[in-house]
Amino acid sequence: MTTHLDFARVSFASDLASYGDRPAILTDSLTLTYRELAERVDALALRLGTGRRLVALAAANDVDSLVAYLAALVSGHPLILLPEDKPAALESLVAAYDPDVIVRSGNGQTVLEERRPGTRHELHPDLALLLSTSGSTGSPKLVRLSHANLQTNAESIAQYLRIGTDDRAATTLPMSYCYGLSVINSHLLRGAGLVLTNLSVVDPCFWDLFRREGATSFAAVPYTFELLERVGFPEMELPNLRYVTQAGGRLAPEMVRGYAELGRRQGWELFVMYGQTEATARMAYLPPELAAAVPGAVGIPVPGGAFRIDPVPGLEHGELVYTGQNVMLGYAESPEDLGKGRTITELRTGDLARKHPAGVYEVVGRRSRFVKIVGLRVDLGQVERILADLGVHAASAGTDDGLVVAVEGGHDPHLLGKVLAQGVGLPRAALEVHAVEHLPRLATGKLDYPAVLALSRPDPAEPAPGTDPAAGPDNVRKIFEDTLERADIADDDTFVSLGGDSLSYVAASVRLEQALGHLPRDWHVTPVRDLEPRRRDMPVRKLRRFFAPIETGIVLRAVSIILIVSTHVGLFRWQGAAHVLMAVAGYNFARFQLSGERLPRLRRQLASLARVVVPSVAFIGVAYLITDNYTPANIVLLNAVLGPEAVTTQWHFWFIEVLVYLLVGMTALLAVPWADRAERRFPLLFPLALTGAGLLTRYDVIDPGVPHTAPALWLFALGWAIARTRNVAQRCAVSAVAALTVQGFFEDANREYTLLVGILLLIWLPAIPVPKGFRRLTILLASASLYAYLVHWLVYPPLAPISPLLAVAASLAAGVAYWALYMRVISAVIRRRTRSTSSLPKLDPQT
Repeated sequence: MTTHLDFARVSFASDLASYGDRPAILTDSLTLTYRELAERVDALALRLGTGRRLVALAAANDVDSLVAYLAALVSGHPLILLPEDKPAALESLVAAYDPDVIVRSGNGQTVLEERRPGTRHELHPDLALLLSTSGSTGSPKLVRLSHANLQTNAESIAQYLRIGTDDRAATTLPMSYCYGLSVINSHLLRGAGLVLTNLSVVDPCFWDLFRREGATSFAAVPYTFELLERVGFPEMELPNLRYVTQAGGRLAPEMVRGYAELGRRQGWELFVMYGQTEATARMAYLPPELAAAVPGAVGIPVPGGAFRIDPVPGLEHGELVYTGQNVMLGYAESPEDLGKGRTITELRTGDLARKHPAGVYEVVGRRSRFVKIVGLRVDLGQVERILADLGVHAASAGTDDGLVVAVEGGHDPHLLGKVLAQGVGLPRAALEVHAVEHLPRLATGKLDYPAVLALSRPDPAEPAPGTDPAAGPDNVRKIFEDTLERADIADDDTFVSLGGDSLSYVAASVRLEQALGHLPRDWHVTPVRDLEPRRRDMPVRKLRRFFAPIETGIVLRAVSIILIVSTHVGLFRWQGAAHVLMAVAGYNFARFQLSGERLPRLRRQLASLARVVVPSVAFIGVAYLITDNYTPANIVLLNAVLGPEAVTTQWHFWFIEVLVYLLVGMTALLAVPWADRAERRFPLLFPLALTGAGLLTRYDVIDPGVPHTAPALWLFALGWAIARTRNVAQRCAVSAVAALTVQGFFEDANREYTLLVGILLLIWLPAIPVPKGFRRLTILLASASLYAYLVHWLVYPPLAPISPLLAVAASLAAGVAYWALYMRVISAVIRRRTRSTSSLPKLDPQT
């Protein structure tokens, strides 16, 4: 194996074969020896090449991800390590750092997306790994770690845990999280085994695997211990368990003492540890024999490390400062930082600490205004800003146990508690809100935060039943909760990753624009944390007194359904709008259905397809029963295939049928691995190729055999391509394609102009100003456009002879009513399913 510079110093990656046929990886379906693992690592290293490149890896706890991680290390490629289940984080960091290679795993194979043969970056020789800072996955701020950082921290951990070749650790934490990664590194260093799994500790299958493979340890964060209590861990028979480690936030002293005593009785040890991503993983550990005596301590420095406490003016306790070879090289906030060497030599932790008489260190607070609660880093200043935006004067304080907020005046603390829980992502029980006449202040006039903290009560009251969230600007999390019927929204989630689609983005985008003061072009793939309000300048504020900018796609849907219904009723004649909607459908498919890994996005595509099929089939079934206009082929959306060639009432729903065919076809195509890879590698060329295929039917070179599909594929793919344009040149190119291909398609020039103008608006205008008086109506019509298209065929015929205008208004109103009814039914079904199949929340640990 060829090595570069000092990469061989990462011996846990480069010396795998030295452990021969000892088991390295054990899963529920295979066992890999160290020799076999080394062969896989060497093979992938050869594929990555010998010239250093920047590699991004979307990792899960699987063999392919582990092999990719080790291959990058041994072949000298700096690696950005990200969680596989956070596609938005990958998209954000790919945009920020432009890696040369993107590695994905899945379905038993490793996919290398080669973005260029060499590198365009200056990469420092010591740079080995780039990890997101605690609580900021997807943020462009990364921790730069060296080969020496990884090696020395693995050696320190292996030393104090006394890891040997007979040990086997179960992977209870993601390898993209520095704590989980440190478990892997330290065990590979000593030739120990890894029981590799994505199973949760609440899953009985996890413990079956744990026993079957003879696992000797597992890692836990504070929340893990709550889960252990629920699954009856104290009563489990785990004969091979040797120790349990804990990090990722402060564990309550009584819990430390209780689990230390449990371990003593059952023959295993509890290691409480302390660390940060900036220190590679671990800085301190509490010797198990001291856990019962000083359960609130973080312990002593890891081997090779040292602490000191620097005084902080005006505070009783000083700041804890760590030195050691595992201290990061520094931060990276842009690609230019990748060429830097070491910029710091010690780590100022930001924690206030003291040294206990027993010789161990205790963390007593934070120098900065951050606390870590249930594994989430919470900015106390942001808590105050959220309330200030609601017109509430507040002061917030907190510990790792919870958040305490004092609010001035007669505000409802229950109401504000719900707002804050949603706004900062904490469980409601983890925060308290207290109404006070005046905020406590020191003699200097500054807020007295210790006095706020003293308001804490042992058992915070729960919010009063039946209360609603506070009035005021919506926060992003609340908007997504309402529009997507989701309650498990994390800071790293995006509208798309949460399952948003074209049928739910109308309400979400309008409320976001109202809350943020603007609507970012890529808001649907932007993490929740990055969707922030923006100050408006004076001209914009004046303009928005009368106009509200609404996304172009939304306006086109609203206008198109009015034109379609009015044309069918005979109020006036304006054709071409249905074809505009076909392009909008392709545009939305690309925006909302194409992020993430192949299987998760396949599930999302099928769910979105169901949101078109179910209300359509339900309504057409009713129409079939009460009229003679339709056949069973209409109900199953197959009239275009099975129905008569002559245009009759049976063709009323051609648009929905063809749209469903396209969605099914595109979903099936992207389920094919080579097509999936091609779309990811060539995001603009792929839909342009489909546009070309569609043009074969548009120009009658190929007859698809299904009426109305000739323009459908062409326009759908063109809309897809519009969503993939990223600069002026690409938009000009797609505009030219539209102008050349629309011309001559219809015999009616006005119809062609309508289609072309709609497409050009979609390309060039992210939003269209709409008079504020029409804002709500535009939103309703766009949201209900599919439903209005369905119901208008039954509503307008008896009313058109009386008044065409009344027939149009009644059709649109009926569509809105059907939309509202359907959404209410779906919400009720989701709530009932959630209650009946409620499960424990997923672990989202932080360092």
